Amino acid sequence: MTEPVHDLAHIAHAELLTPFPDDSLHFFVDLFGMEIEHRRGQSVFLRGWGEYQPYGLKLTESELPGLGHIAIRAWSSEALNRRVAAIEATGLGIGWNDGDHGHGPAYESRDPDGHRFEIFFEQDRYVPPEHLRPRLKNVPQRHVDRGAAVKRIDHVNVLAADVAANRRFAEEQLAYRTYEQVINDDGTEQGAWMSLSIAAHELIYTADHAGGNGRLHHLAWFVDTREELLRAADLFLDADVPIEAAPSKHAVAQGMFLYVYEPGGNRVEVTTGTHFIFDPAYEPVVWSQAERARGQAWGVKTIETF
Repeated sequence: MTEPVHDLAHIAHAELLTPFPDDSLHFFVDLFGMEIEHRRGQSVFLRGWGEYQPYGLKLTESELPGLGHIAIRAWSSEALNRRVAAIEATGLGIGWNDGDHGHGPAYESRDPDGHRFEIFFEQDRYVPPEHLRPRLKNVPQRHVDRGAAVKRIDHVNVLAADVAANRRFAEEQLAYRTYEQVINDDGTEQGAWMSLSIAAHELIYTADHAGGNGRLHHLAWFVDTREELLRAADLFLDADVPIEAAPSKHAVAQGMFLYVYEPGGNRVEVTTGTHFIFDPAYEPVVWSQAERARGQAWGVKTIETF
């Protein structure tokens, strides 16, 4: 067993691109229940009520929908520098920037498929305004009752022409652990579920059969209970939000899911109930092509648009 490297802590935020910024902002504020934390230029920074950092989503106006970047926080400045050295050795590094709202200098890179990553250490801690100040000192913000009231960003799923190459980049350069995989009959990888922590997944690579590069599959936000997820489905139904996959349970990672499209054209998920990996000697669970074809945990078939 290779000694695990714990240089990076978690995904701090993701940037989502939208050609319809006003409509997307309405969706995330009024239907997802997020708070506007800051505005800068063509971007709005939004947060779920349970995030210690200032925001988990950077929503940016763009001609086309998609993923701007994935931002990951390191455990320390020294850990950040170790990951930078590992990335630079691959030739996939882009270089340092001065940081963005709420965090300090960040190192930019791309994975083999072209998705942009930023890693940083210095991070502001969220200080709530008076009307959002919680009664409990160990909660970052008062709970909101608006919309789905999502708690925090949960994971990012990106599409890749070569899942194996991108998985190796995440393992070797970003120190992710792979917890589950889907391997096709011909030996190619259909998907890899990876994490920096004991959570079952935080970064997912899924095979892209459309011939593109650097594409997003979905961003996911967490709620505490199944009841909240079901309530979100009713809210989306009444608001005429396109529901792509109604609530059910994943086989891989075991999380409950609800997939919809926000107005900018990006697929987003509300999720809850995934499991945790406490075993330090855990070996990846490998699902076969036939097992994957059976569908989700309760027999629901995986939809064709996935």
